[in-house]
Amino acid sequence: MGQQLGVTTVLLALMLGRLPEASAQVPSGEPSDVGSIAALVQASYETMSGPAGTPRQWRRDSSLYMPGATFVAVRERDGRVAVTRLTAQEYRQTRFPRFEANGLYETEVGRRIERFGNVAQVRSVAVARRTPNGPIDGQYVNYFQLYFDGRRWWIAGMVWDEGRPAAPIPKAWIGHWEEVTR
Repeated sequence: MGQQLGVTTVLLALMLGRLPEASAQVPSGEPSDVGSIAALVQASYETMSGPAGTPRQWRRDSSLYMPGATFVAVRERDGRVAVTRLTAQEYRQTRFPRFEANGLYETEVGRRIERFGNVAQVRSVAVARRTPNGPIDGQYVNYFQLYFDGRRWWIAGMVWDEGRPAAPIPKAWIGHWEEVTR
């Protein structure tokens, strides 16, 4: 029973994202990646981007997210909203192989940073291509939730949706770079 209770406790802690050992599993981030909000967002795009046949930067990517960070992809197909929730690790495991096989360059084309104290939200508009200057395959609005721990910035979570005819990305957001600090 003691071992079962231990396993149950560990499983519950994993589901809740509260294992203290989890932070020891996160590689330290490069100061140039985690020293500012803009650098952290840029690094997140760089780690997933690259030509077909090239491995993605798994270790660098894993250093950007706090343990338990959550990704929420919102899609609308045939008038129905579908939501996919992933951990950062699940995102890397399920998406990076496709990016490596097909090529992906996700490029930020507009940003609004809202910061209060040690927390921030970033609205980042991005376009996706298979080659650096190829045709645009998709447009997205990514919302990053961030916090500063006194030493560096962390991504606590992301949620995004794809631009589409029924929900076009506002033209004023593209090419617009803004930072609001309180």
